[in-house]
Amino acid sequence: MTTTHPARTPLGFLPPREHLRLGQIATVLDVVIPVYNEESDLEPCVRRLHDHLSRTFPYGFRITIADNASTDRTPEISAKLDDAIREVAAVRLEEKGRGRALRTVWSLSDAPVLAYMDVDLSTDLNALLPLVAPLISGHSDLAIGSRLARSSRVVRGPKREFISRTYNLILRGSLAARFSDAQCGFKAVRGDVAERLLPMVEDSGWFFDTEMLVLAERAGLRIHEVPVDWVDDPDSTVHIVRTATEDLKGVWRVGRALATGALPLDRLARPFGDDPRDRELSGVPRGLARQIMGFCVVGALSTLLYLGLYSLFRLGVGPQTANAAALLLSAIGNTAANRRLTFGVRGRDRVVRHQAQGLVVFGIGLALTSGSLAALDAATGDPAHGTEMAVLVAANLAATLLRFLLFRSWVFTEREPATASRPATASRPRATAALNDTRRSAR
Repeated sequence: MTTTHPARTPLGFLPPREHLRLGQIATVLDVVIPVYNEESDLEPCVRRLHDHLSRTFPYGFRITIADNASTDRTPEISAKLDDAIREVAAVRLEEKGRGRALRTVWSLSDAPVLAYMDVDLSTDLNALLPLVAPLISGHSDLAIGSRLARSSRVVRGPKREFISRTYNLILRGSLAARFSDAQCGFKAVRGDVAERLLPMVEDSGWFFDTEMLVLAERAGLRIHEVPVDWVDDPDSTVHIVRTATEDLKGVWRVGRALATGALPLDRLARPFGDDPRDRELSGVPRGLARQIMGFCVVGALSTLLYLGLYSLFRLGVGPQTANAAALLLSAIGNTAANRRLTFGVRGRDRVVRHQAQGLVVFGIGLALTSGSLAALDAATGDPAHGTEMAVLVAANLAATLLRFLLFRSWVFTEREPATASRPATASRPRATAALNDTRRSAR
């Protein structure tokens, strides 16, 4: 059977999701089992998983054992299973780290759908097909098993339950994560997404999963969640305190990178699919409704900031000086917020230019509001503070409409699609040969 692979796309974007051409792909799914000193559990796990996939999975599959520098009989058992079962492959890594193992095997795999699960098989295998089905169909980019979904059935002690839920609350509060379970050892990703996403993930240990999901979510990729039945492994060798410490360090690192725009998340952007609702209509700019909504939210918050600053500055200076200072500070924050939230511009590219153009827009707003104050002063002589505020609100409404039009048509205009091709890299068939060489070295 001939294996074909989707054409590579320019570095600036991912292709639209589409259903895999399954009749032309020999190995659809590659399930990785990262192990470290698992001589007792490895063979029962692999044979049980192989039996389940042989009975229930309708397409070609492979099970890859990723040995993380084990010092017991794990490498010997891995090689034995590789020889005995056609769909099983063994890879030996000389350094520890679950993230390192997944990155290595996934980067070399030729399968269009990549998954992994823990060797203890705590998750019910009946969730495997629902996990990968949205990736095969083209509906989603990543899929995760969730032990915290309402319909999940979980058996574990209160200590691990508390730690898991606390960790996910930290992710929601610090990184604005919306997925429900970052640490469940039951995940999958499309191969074309992994090709772009994995080089951005720095962690090589237990935080690898979380970092991958946060970056994918921030880039706008679709993450599918599957409720799972899960039974805790009482013999787990995970060091909770050390793992939690490393995870918190990872949260800080990723949060800082996202805040500074240091990550090139635009490389993971996808165009819309074939849904008729996503097609452009003549006379209707794409994304206009979403941009108006985002602009209104940012505008409301910046207006409150402006009025608060004006009231504060007015205590010590005249109305014109207070207006100019308050408008300048709120305009800088407004430009930064609209750049990221309304018009989806990420990274540091052209940030100085955008702020400079924003200051020009600020100057127009300053002229409108200052002119309104001058007219009010000429008409009444000594207007009340409440009257000043009412006039400023009306002037700002007019300035806001003009600001949106200028932002959309001049400051944050859509950039041309990237035309630069990716540097020459190993194709999937060559990567498969490299993976085979790695497997042979394990024997």
